[in-house]
Amino acid sequence: MAKESMKARERKRARMVAQYAEKRAQLKKDGNWTALDELPKNSSKVRMHNRCSLTGRPRGYMGLFGVSRNVFRQLALNGKIPGVRKASW
Repeated sequence: MAKESMKARERKRARMVAQYAEKRAQLKKDGNWTALDELPKNSSKVRMHNRCSLTGRPRGYMGLFGVSRNVFRQLALNGKIPGVRKASW
C-alpha cells in the first residue's frame, strides 16, 4: 500500500496537467519556450506516473483496468470484473 502522500501527489499532478494542458499546447505551438519554462514543472504530462487506483502501487499497473496486477487478481477471483475468470486447461 502506497503512502497517502504519494497518492495525493499524483492526484495533484493530474489536476495540474488538466489545468495547464491547453496553455501548454498553445505555447508549444507558438514556440515560446521561455514562457513554457515558467509554468509549473508538475503541469507537464511526462511527470505523471501510473498508479493503482485502489492501493497506489506504482509497479505492475494494468492500464486497461486501472489497477495493479495484485488487485486485478483478487478482483477477478472474487468475480468483481465481468468477463474475466481464471484460466484452467
